[in-house]
Amino acid sequence: MKRVALFLLTNLAVIAVLSISARILGVDRFLTANGLNMGMLLAFSALIGFGGAFISLLMSRTMAKWSTRARVIERPGNEDEAWLVDTVRQLSKKAGLPMPEVAIYDGAPNAFATGASKSKSLVAVSTGLLQSMDRKQVAAVLAHEVAHVENGDMVTLTLIQGVVNTFVIFLSRALGYLVDNFFRGDNEESAGPGIGYWISSIAFEIVFGILASIVVMYFSRKREFRADAGAAKLMGDRRPMIDALRALGGLQAGQLPKEMAASGIAGGGMMALFSSHPPLESRIAALESATPPSTPTPSPQAS
Repeated sequence: MKRVALFLLTNLAVIAVLSISARILGVDRFLTANGLNMGMLLAFSALIGFGGAFISLLMSRTMAKWSTRARVIERPGNEDEAWLVDTVRQLSKKAGLPMPEVAIYDGAPNAFATGASKSKSLVAVSTGLLQSMDRKQVAAVLAHEVAHVENGDMVTLTLIQGVVNTFVIFLSRALGYLVDNFFRGDNEESAGPGIGYWISSIAFEIVFGILASIVVMYFSRKREFRADAGAAKLMGDRRPMIDALRALGGLQAGQLPKEMAASGIAGGGMMALFSSHPPLESRIAALESATPPSTPTPSPQAS
């Protein structure tokens, strides 16, 4: 129920393009021509790092619809679609949000939300989710997605990604420069970085990029608990969200496209450090131990 891995994949692609362009245009050679300029390297790293993250953010909604082949409901074609749109409208109104786009895509049980801002968001559910859960459980899933939008999770993730991107680019080039100097020796003169720099900086960028994903996924897992609590608040009751998570635990969770895996409601996995979602059991336990909403509000109609 989120919107991350497509963002991460797009971010990596944008960073790769920007980094390759910088090398072709001679930016790296400029930074190291007369010794490594640390200040300029940091500024360059921040520009590429945050630039890649924000470009990915701006592309997130379009890429999500393309990757899942989601169909935006412009005009409801049946009762289920009308209920879906109306439920998202009610939840968005409770959260004080503009109405997001609502979409359906074919697939096993899953859902996600994405978008560059609260006023330009998308909530999408799979046909499998609609067919496998009752309406109150689906409403809880939708509330979870709306809570992600309300919390501004995508912007927060973009800022975190921008920071880790900056460190990845900075450290990979700084260490690449040291490796290049070590292999060239003090007596070898050059107008810029050599082959050792190119190879080692790329290798470091890959390694640090993998390590950086652990940081991003940590924050992704944390925001799942917050969105679950937000869903309970929007529904006026934590039980529908608990029931929805339990239902997911008994279903074959739908596999979103690889780049969208972190954007779905289902999560967990063997490689916990790289998982975008906490185990369902942990999320259920957190909801059960939480203080119930102090002022319950009527949940969306689930007839």
